[in-house]
Amino acid sequence: MTRSKIAGIGYYVPERVVTNHDLAEYMDTNDEWIQERTGIKERRYAVKHEETSTTMGVEAAKIAIERAGITKEDVDFIIFATLSPDYYFPGCGVLLQRELGIPGIGALDIRNQCSGFVYGLSIADQFVKSGMYKNILLVGAEFHSSGLDYSTRGRNVTVIFGDGAGAAIIQPTTEENRGILTTHLHADGTHAEQLAYINPGAHGGKWLGKKGFGYPDPDKFGGMFLTQHMVDEEQVFPNMNGPAVFKFAVTKFPEVINEALEATGLNAKDIDMFVPHQANLRISQFVQKKLRLPDEKVWNNIQKYGNTTAASIPIALCEAWEAGKIKDGDLVCLAAFGSGFTWGSALIRWGG
Repeated sequence: MTRSKIAGIGYYVPERVVTNHDLAEYMDTNDEWIQERTGIKERRYAVKHEETSTTMGVEAAKIAIERAGITKEDVDFIIFATLSPDYYFPGCGVLLQRELGIPGIGALDIRNQCSGFVYGLSIADQFVKSGMYKNILLVGAEFHSSGLDYSTRGRNVTVIFGDGAGAAIIQPTTEENRGILTTHLHADGTHAEQLAYINPGAHGGKWLGKKGFGYPDPDKFGGMFLTQHMVDEEQVFPNMNGPAVFKFAVTKFPEVINEALEATGLNAKDIDMFVPHQANLRISQFVQKKLRLPDEKVWNNIQKYGNTTAASIPIALCEAWEAGKIKDGDLVCLAAFGSGFTWGSALIRWGG
């Protein structure tokens, strides 16, 4: 039976370190307040006008390609997950392809925010198992720092996010009981506005149930507008209902992990390394306690990088592997939850 495996992984984070004390210069916050609520001590910021989600993705991809023992010309499909693309369109997949110099192959963009890498992994898994592709380059990359609100008004969101990229090469394996064992994906759009970047957009206020909502008459003008109302209502920056997101996340994280375990006939005690999406250290700790996993079986790096959304799982996974915490034959569990709401999990028997 052919499965898919992670044949090579790599990550890239910008050189610039931004501490909680640095952010306190721009907004009413402090190191203690941030660490207590998120566990974050610092994050990385990309160099504006020099680095982008694509360029960071390229650096991570080069490492993953080399570690997989292939060349860039061997890559036959690209999946790029991000919520912070270089352009509104086209997506980063084709830009990555251009920068790597491998035109002609397919490039798919994933817009599933924090769950983007797990969604992309599941898609790559199906393509490889079907025999359609043999070397899929999966990238998760984010350039959050260019679109955050650095006033006190935006601190609840801004203190959480950082920049970075992670990449993996997905290949087929016929080795018994190795590779990606199962993936599970879910979504619930009922809660879409609880964690969202509303505008600039083109919905005319429809989904928020407020007629007009401060826009020009769409029937008369059409198109996209930036109005003072959008600015006043804080719609031009990411917004989050923190308590609502936390409550939903700590419910869905364990559910989707147990779903994967049940599908494979395994138990939480069989997990050798749990790599959660780095959304909030308090969420990860809650899920760890729920699964009764010891500290040595959980990899958290949000303290250093903040939430890098689609990049967080591949960065953390690569760090854990580089540190020797993931070895051949280990059972690795990945899980993510984020805007949408979307959530998912994957179980991987490392190696192959």
